[in-house]
Amino acid sequence: MRVTIAEDSALLREGLRALLTDEGVTVDAAVGDGAELLAMLAARTPPDVVVVDVRMPPTHTDEGIRAALEIRRRWPAVAVLVLSQYVESGSARELVTGGGAGVGYLLKDRVMRVAELLDALHRVARGDFVVDPEVVRQLFADSRRTDPLARLTPRERDVLGLMAEGRTNAGIASALHLSLSAVEKHGNAIFTKLGLDAADGYSRRVLAVLQYLQD
Repeated sequence: MRVTIAEDSALLREGLRALLTDEGVTVDAAVGDGAELLAMLAARTPPDVVVVDVRMPPTHTDEGIRAALEIRRRWPAVAVLVLSQYVESGSARELVTGGGAGVGYLLKDRVMRVAELLDALHRVARGDFVVDPEVVRQLFADSRRTDPLARLTPRERDVLGLMAEGRTNAGIASALHLSLSAVEKHGNAIFTKLGLDAADGYSRRVLAVLQYLQD
């Protein structure tokens, strides 16, 4: 297995190179930023796996994961293992849901044993999907924050769906075999979860239906 490392910290970069080499992994290159990584891949035979940090020069924001996305686009047969202290939610979601070879996303401070890292490398090289549970948790939490409808219970979504059909509370109660007061309670819960405060001149019911139809 041939591996290329992209890590801006020289200490971590060389430490990771030495660790993997000691374990019999061929590290063909170790670079300090995303642009250098892409240039190197374009100039030589790509490795089996690229290990990349998220935040690298020049801005130390998301250069690494943007480089990873570019690798997926230009060299889909190259597996990518993100090894970082951070979860960049938007780009991470795009990376783990895209096509191509294996992909992994591990948090540095949660990789406690060398065997865990080696196992992740071999798995992504085989085309597997390896994501730290904490990364999954943060991606899921971010998704729920950005989608207000995700806060609704299944019953509340049923009520809102019938609102979107133009039914009155009485009609919803009949369709779902609920009491009128139960429908009203569900309606108030929907308005609260969608952040629709009572205000003169606006129908919370209409605003809720508009959000539902945009989902």
